[in-house]
Amino acid sequence: MRTVAVLSLKGGVGKTTVVLGLASAAMRRGVRTLVVDLDPQCNATACLEPEDTERGISDVLADPRPEVLEAALSSTSWGEEVDVLVGSEDAESINGHHGDDGDLERLTTALSTLDDLVAEDELPYQLVLLDCPPSLGRLTRSALVAADRALLVTEPTIFAVSGVQRAFEAVQAERESTNPDLQPLGVIVNRVRPRSHEHQFRIEELREIFGPLVMPVALPDRLAVQQAQGACMPIHGWGTPGAREVALAFNLLLARTLRAGRSRAADPADEDFDEDD
Repeated sequence: MRTVAVLSLKGGVGKTTVVLGLASAAMRRGVRTLVVDLDPQCNATACLEPEDTERGISDVLADPRPEVLEAALSSTSWGEEVDVLVGSEDAESINGHHGDDGDLERLTTALSTLDDLVAEDELPYQLVLLDCPPSLGRLTRSALVAADRALLVTEPTIFAVSGVQRAFEAVQAERESTNPDLQPLGVIVNRVRPRSHEHQFRIEELREIFGPLVMPVALPDRLAVQQAQGACMPIHGWGTPGAREVALAFNLLLARTLRAGRSRAADPADEDFDEDD
């Protein structure tokens, strides 16, 4: 199982878009995926249209027992390959809570029991995507403690570049203090307009700062993304030329994620994924 925290310390750059796009690409490849909605805005949960649950992420973080986790998990309208650990608006109270640092391990504890909850006739989760809020509170820190890799999301604008720098520093700090297995997966640039000189300037600036960590594929700015999300559909199922362009970029990003985002224990389900598919 590969566990990837998707984060930025600036709001509105498209973290949830990246999580949903990766889940869509994974579904297309038959990779069973769990989306963990840590953002109190619950946008990922809304787009995935889960069935009603008795619990949510705030309950899991308060009490990470397997029965609580199971009550917060739901299938989605997207299909059997994508489930969601549903978000909770009241998770914001946890985000600002200054408790013991041991509380940061609760998400890790809960996720470690996922395989025990999978029915005999189901595939285990192969990919877990942690959709973080745009702040360095306890929710994001819990994700960084639980994750194997951190995917940093930015836009090609001056303020977003500053936000991803802070996020990278947060990843490094968490790696040194609580999770030595955590590694930055890379920086993905979202909403790129290739003809924009400003966007190209900011992308070059990112490459100067982060070097090869900047993903060779960028996500183009296409209306199809908002359209698919508004219809609660995976981008791979939207079918317009713009959607197909974005879907191809997510296929490439997924291939890199699955290759690089290895879990702490060897995954017998590891496969060799073809980027061009």
